[in-house]
Amino acid sequence: METAVSSLAVPKTIPKGRWLRIIPPAVIVYIIAYMDRVNIGFAMAGGMNEALGLSMALSGLAAGIFYWGYLVLQVPGGHAAEHGSAKKFILWTILAWGGISLVTGLAQNGWQLLILRFLLGVAEGGVYPAVLVIVGNWFPQRELGRANALFLISLPLSSALTNPISGWLVSHYGWRMLFFFEGIVSLALIAVWLPLISDRPEQAQWISREEKEYLLTTLAAEKAERAARFAAQGHVKWSYGRLLLDRNIWIMVIIYMCYTGGTVGYLIWLPTLLKRLTKMSLTHVGWLSVLPLVAAIAGVYLFGALSDRSGNRRFWCALALWGCGIWFFLATLLQHHVWLSYTCLILTGLLTKAMQGPCWSMAPLVFPPGVAGGARGIINGIGSLGGFLGPVLVGWLTTRTGNMNYGSYSLVIILLLGGSVSMLMPKVTAGYKYQTKPQEQARH
Repeated sequence: METAVSSLAVPKTIPKGRWLRIIPPAVIVYIIAYMDRVNIGFAMAGGMNEALGLSMALSGLAAGIFYWGYLVLQVPGGHAAEHGSAKKFILWTILAWGGISLVTGLAQNGWQLLILRFLLGVAEGGVYPAVLVIVGNWFPQRELGRANALFLISLPLSSALTNPISGWLVSHYGWRMLFFFEGIVSLALIAVWLPLISDRPEQAQWISREEKEYLLTTLAAEKAERAARFAAQGHVKWSYGRLLLDRNIWIMVIIYMCYTGGTVGYLIWLPTLLKRLTKMSLTHVGWLSVLPLVAAIAGVYLFGALSDRSGNRRFWCALALWGCGIWFFLATLLQHHVWLSYTCLILTGLLTKAMQGPCWSMAPLVFPPGVAGGARGIINGIGSLGGFLGPVLVGWLTTRTGNMNYGSYSLVIILLLGGSVSMLMPKVTAGYKYQTKPQEQARH
């Protein structure tokens, strides 16, 4: 059976400039955005808690409250990107989050920190769905898993590149300098974003005629295929109200909430976990944290490429979450064997971001054109509240029990649950053979 997707395979003669001109600026922008989000872990481990009078529970709240602010612009960001200009939208967010990062370095108490972390979440909220829409505008379905994975390498790459710098800054200049550094670097992103990115192939001046024609033809055909498939199912007109009643949106929200709860909890508390495990300085902890994050770079591309090969997005999404939970459980269980536990933390790191490529490649398959950008915003926004749950749960359980292991085990349970829920996604996400034209579906 010939599928609609496979019939649009990439001709070998088509130039591939989009891989070099779209992915790198997206990666660079999100490296810095993600750094601003998670490197508070080094400030927490480097004296911020004592300086601002924060308990373990309150510091976990400060790390997690970001995700409540993060919810605000998710749908507007995705909608603006799909129907307007993601490039302009992200420009304004860079200005906002860079300024807020600078001001965070001046915080004098816990309440100020909480407010600034919430506002940082608001400022960064629409960036992720907006960039995913840009990637979707440039890469057909056969390339989308790898393209998403290459963009999402920015998540582990951010920590791998910035953790040693963060550890060094906090050790030598104090935790406030970390936020000043993040703010200045964030504002400098404008010099990268404006000249390099284009919203769509038809707007780019650098693209060759062959590549532009291929992309416009292929992407238009895929959009028409999706619209026809949804029309054949009786879903002619979709609204955001209709979207919120769709079963698949809530399955993906739960998947993403489990993912963010487990992995953000892991990343936020990783410096503290490593410091307790090895008894080393923060500078050494910064370097030790690099290996799990470098491993994550390999994991996110590997799982994106494997899901592209078969089209089975839901299986590779589930496998990544299950594996991440199992290795983190073993790292916690074996912590009396320092280097064996550290090896398990590296293998956990390998899988922390691996579900992202397969996961985000499912969205265009289960949501129709016109609302897919907003759907990404709903999933990322509500699902990212898991990033509030994870750090807060670890902090609360550690405070209540006096044992950080219980917090780690809670993250394991969340990750295993997310993998199981992934398998509830519809068959269209289980392989290219299920992504057929409506008339082909009627014959089989």
